[in-house]
Amino acid sequence: MADERFIQVILPLKLDWEPYYRVPVGLEVHMGTRVRVLFANSFYIGAVSAVDVTPQLDPGRIQSIEAVEEGLPVVSAEEIRFWRQIASYYLCSIGEVYKAAYPNMKNHQSRLKLPGSQPPQESIVLTPRQEEAAAAIRQGWAGGKTVLLHGITGSGKTEIFLQLALEAFREGKSILYLVPEIALSSQLEERIGKVFPSVLIYHSGQSPARRKLVAEKLRTGEPCLVLGTRSALFLPHHALGLVIVDEEHDTSYKQDAPAPRYHARESAIMLAGVHGAHVVLGSATPSLESLYNARCGRFVKVQLKERYHSGEDAPLQIIDTVAERRKRGMVGSFSLKLLGYMKDTLDQGGQILLLRSRRSYAPAVQCTECGHIPKCPHCNVSLSLHRHPDRLLCHYCGHSVAYTGVCSQCGGPLQPLGAGTQKIEEEVLEYFPEARIARLDSDKSEEEADTIRDFAAGQLDILIGTQIITKGFDFGNLSLVAVIQADNILGQHDFRADERALQLLQQFRGRSGRRGKPALFVIQTREPDHPVFLELQDGADRTEDLLQERQAFGYPPFTRLVRLQIRDKNEHRLNYLSHELAAALLSEPLLSNCIVGPYAPVMDRIADEYIREIRLMLPRDSALQARKTALSSRVTAFERDRRYTGHIVIDVDPV
Repeated sequence: MADERFIQVILPLKLDWEPYYRVPVGLEVHMGTRVRVLFANSFYIGAVSAVDVTPQLDPGRIQSIEAVEEGLPVVSAEEIRFWRQIASYYLCSIGEVYKAAYPNMKNHQSRLKLPGSQPPQESIVLTPRQEEAAAAIRQGWAGGKTVLLHGITGSGKTEIFLQLALEAFREGKSILYLVPEIALSSQLEERIGKVFPSVLIYHSGQSPARRKLVAEKLRTGEPCLVLGTRSALFLPHHALGLVIVDEEHDTSYKQDAPAPRYHARESAIMLAGVHGAHVVLGSATPSLESLYNARCGRFVKVQLKERYHSGEDAPLQIIDTVAERRKRGMVGSFSLKLLGYMKDTLDQGGQILLLRSRRSYAPAVQCTECGHIPKCPHCNVSLSLHRHPDRLLCHYCGHSVAYTGVCSQCGGPLQPLGAGTQKIEEEVLEYFPEARIARLDSDKSEEEADTIRDFAAGQLDILIGTQIITKGFDFGNLSLVAVIQADNILGQHDFRADERALQLLQQFRGRSGRRGKPALFVIQTREPDHPVFLELQDGADRTEDLLQERQAFGYPPFTRLVRLQIRDKNEHRLNYLSHELAAALLSEPLLSNCIVGPYAPVMDRIADEYIREIRLMLPRDSALQARKTALSSRVTAFERDRRYTGHIVIDVDPV
């Protein structure tokens, strides 16, 4: 019929097409309208992506939409455009991006209220060096470039970000301020609120009702600053003028699962492009990818080499634990030297941060009689010992059993191997019973905001934690930072291992001495001559060396890395089909010279599924997108032809 109208709808499913639907006569439907439709015998709420289209199939086979969902917000054209870019870059479906952006499809009412605007309360005073950096950032934006602010720890990058944010706000623009961790947003919230008139907080730790309120506030179009983690990218931004990506090097910006497996840094640049907004990335230890982009001219690099409160990096003391143990200079996990530094710090009223990269009481336990080490029955990994209550826990699938201290194989006694954060906390309590001590790791995640706040306020003396404590926190009275068993940070089976270790340790070092006060950085290690530690000690910049190494071996940032992960509970079928998939990819001319694998990763079994991986190093040339498209097409065809859907994951730019 001539008056029939057809639309296309994005569904929250992994589909490589957008289904057609018929619009009943007299019903108003526009791009972005949320509609209820039937697909494959199930009902879904979709978003209209195109109206008044000519179907590419028999109109008689096209169903009508069930209803318009009046209570749900309309999706903006900018949102759909952003989703398409994410789907194209990360080789997933737009439906998977839609599901990530709108995970809760229900229209529920809430009595929660967001805080209103507060009067601009404290002014920002920049130093001459900060003013120069801000001016250089504006100049970079004038040239249409993303700007990388490389500022040493304690240089006052946050003040520069807030000054630029206020300028955008006064022009009627909104600001998205991204941080890698929820705990960082908690500390920054109070700091930003002192100078900024309207701040909204958004992260996955909030209730759905609270997140919904933030989205509704943004839809009013009233300018504000959103402070959030990576998921804040998918909010319905309006009049976005500035995107700030703080600690841009942090691997927490990468979404591992489910799809879209996006990186917030790259996605933030896409989002800014959709809105015509400026972008500034900040870090004291920039990623090699960002440094490469600056060297190639894609980014403008602005440096800030002077601390806000003057002062230098905390001097480094490397303690050889092997040598100390020989001369009886170790007590448990601590050297007598470190215990002495800790006592001096506490006597002088200073605070201490202790980094141990593994949570739990002990990473593993072993029978003293037969040598048996309990492993997870579902994963290829040892079970970690946790106290209070005593249990053995798998950190990958969550499998847990009560800890009896008795070997299940021979009945002999089990002995803890190594020390996690729980054990370190126990030892510190023994050595310093009068000190106020707390622990921060994923076992204590519900308490992290309060713990960080208490430590920043001087209500704690010693804080023990995993990598979370190395992030960009500002602790004014911190005068000793120490790494326990630093060797566990090294030796990862990854070409980025040294880069990550350097970033983590330099970031951790920068937590101390932030008010010009004397500080000390201590590393306890069995490998005092490791290149990472030596570089920290001599202060040399190995960026060019690392880039040359990456280029020589064809690693990112000189190529685009794509990882295919194939999972199956049947190991024989997995081995057969992963080799078949590799052969199918090798038969594609655009991909034939880019493939490594299949191979078993270090963790080759998780949650009862065996794992194989195929790695593709795609040249960064004019054929890059064509190669990615060919890869996606080959995988989709393989899944369809072999009836193997749901077993293969494509991860673009894995970290």
